[in-house]
Amino acid sequence: MGFTGSDASMILKATDFSPEKPIIRETPHGSDIHRQILHIYDARGNEFEHAVEMTGRLYTMLAMFLHGASHTTEQNSANSYVQKGIEYISSNYSYAITVEDIADYVGVSRSHLYRVFMSNVGQSPIDYLTEYRINEACKLLRAGNLSIAEVAVSVGFFDQFYFSRVFKRAKGVPPSKYFAAQQDADPASPAQL
Repeated sequence: MGFTGSDASMILKATDFSPEKPIIRETPHGSDIHRQILHIYDARGNEFEHAVEMTGRLYTMLAMFLHGASHTTEQNSANSYVQKGIEYISSNYSYAITVEDIADYVGVSRSHLYRVFMSNVGQSPIDYLTEYRINEACKLLRAGNLSIAEVAVSVGFFDQFYFSRVFKRAKGVPPSKYFAAQQDADPASPAQL
């Protein structure tokens, strides 16, 4: 059985499934899970109602795996908060988002978000966001298609001078020197063609 979606990775991380353990041989809900798999199979079809019923049965079955998971509930919650926060950042880093926006999306207080990020990622949410933006800026600078001001705006910095200060603090050189070094290192780069 295969499935995808925005919550797929978060749900699977909350179960006992992992790349190292893709098969679970024993679970307290084994017969119920087997029954749900048969219900999913019975619901198949080409109509929208079939897809909705199959999705509902899939979620019911996944909930059974969650109930049987050996992880602690608290750790699952922390992981899901971090995962949701990271997904929000990766989808919205180019906008003027704040830690409050991330916490609101995740559904926790700003201080709780800070604690789970520090314990799971080793960084505060704002540091993670800043690092993510700088890494995306590096990709854009390497591509050589945008000016430094355009790169700054593209990654959520609406003040070019502030972007330059943050970039230099993170990478040790200002964006202009980083860009020049990339162009010198790659003579066939798009900026020189």
